[in-house]
Amino acid sequence: MTRDAATTDWTAYYERGQGRTARDLVRHGAEARSTPGRAVDLGCGDGAETAWLIGNGWQVTAIDRTPEAMPLVHRNATAALGREPGPRLTTVVADLADAPIPTADLILASASIPFVPEHAFGGMWRRIRAALAEGGVLAVNLFGVNDSWAHPETGIANMTFHDRPGAQALFDGLELVELTEVEYDGPSGAGPKHWHRFDVIARG
Repeated sequence: MTRDAATTDWTAYYERGQGRTARDLVRHGAEARSTPGRAVDLGCGDGAETAWLIGNGWQVTAIDRTPEAMPLVHRNATAALGREPGPRLTTVVADLADAPIPTADLILASASIPFVPEHAFGGMWRRIRAALAEGGVLAVNLFGVNDSWAHPETGIANMTFHDRPGAQALFDGLELVELTEVEYDGPSGAGPKHWHRFDVIARG
């Protein structure tokens, strides 16, 4: 039975994930920059990646559509820094489909932008590319066409999936630092599934 990403209970999902470590994508993206700077965390969720960035010297704008996520983001950032993050953290409640994206040296989208509907994905991607500072880094997860959620009988509606050529084409004009394609069966917040994912690091 197909579910809808727009009606998923993200607050419960974020609460279940509390205490998780930051995903490798944020580490790899930060390593592609010589020094910390301004970062945007698109679809920040519970803020594990935002907290990692703040703890490693970055100034972060954390964007998520779920207002209830923001206290978790602030709490995790405070714990990572050992004090209130102050101006090091800006939180924005907005849907990624139409959210303004500030100029940044690192734009992170960790398992978030595939949940933007296909009809809105192109406009969002143009805003992401326009917001990338000269020499900046994009670190994103894309979901592949073999993913369970891409198929009607096991899927989630209003998502965007890519094949490998389509994923690569998004980064035309950028230096591809890493493009890793992975497929495996494993858990998710919605139960067991087959994952098909592209982990991409690209430099402007």
